[in-house]
Amino acid sequence: MTEAPARRTPGTPCWVSLIVHGLTTTQEFYGSLFDWEFLPGPDQLGPYVRGLLHGAEVAGIGQLPPDRHLPIAWTTYLASDDADATAEAVRSCGGTVAVGPLDAGDAGRLAIASDPGGAVFGIWQGSDHLGTMSAGVPGTPVWNELVTRETSMVAKFYQTVFGYETEAVLSADFDYQTLQLAGIPVAALHGVGHALPRDRGPHWMTYFEVADTDLATARVVELGGRVLQPPREASSGRLATVADPEGAVFTLVRPSGSDAFGR
Repeated sequence: MTEAPARRTPGTPCWVSLIVHGLTTTQEFYGSLFDWEFLPGPDQLGPYVRGLLHGAEVAGIGQLPPDRHLPIAWTTYLASDDADATAEAVRSCGGTVAVGPLDAGDAGRLAIASDPGGAVFGIWQGSDHLGTMSAGVPGTPVWNELVTRETSMVAKFYQTVFGYETEAVLSADFDYQTLQLAGIPVAALHGVGHALPRDRGPHWMTYFEVADTDLATARVVELGGRVLQPPREASSGRLATVADPEGAVFTLVRPSGSDAFGR
């Protein structure tokens, strides 16, 4: 198991979190799919648990208030040394800050924001809780990717706010840019044009590593989820896009090798 580093370089995806209506049933789904166990987390935003794999924190799941009807989706959190300054940069660059910045107990300080295209992401200034503490094994987040209409305009936003360098994949029919920190790819922007789902709009996609994409996809269905894109081969590995019982979409991947996703 690869231990995550202590401090996260600003801009690094450091945590993923999901807010749902049925906290208990969602724990059962992800616990069965990824072998996660759960411990209570800070409850400033309502009931909240952290998913653990072999004792290491990998993701968070919270519960929506009964009267709130928000889209159910995984949220990618990007590391910051100063959540307030990052939130101000988001606003000044054409984005929106919907929640915070606010303290999550002793764990850290957070904000929920969206880029100029409307894709939602989190900002996390870690204190006691730095983020995902396990990587490189099945059941852990392995990659985060913004799915948007086209990358050129939104790339400028993320470059300015988080200081990324970008590297485009040169292809006439593939609009893809990696976001890099100190020369290392940490996330990506994927422009899909008219293939962007109308019911979702631009969104950040979380990739979870699995040992066998086909078996994990079948397990999703057994547990009450559904398959949006069946298993397929890609340059990064074998992928499948699925949704949990409440509709939160994520990607399963068995990485093709140690160089997949910049590892």
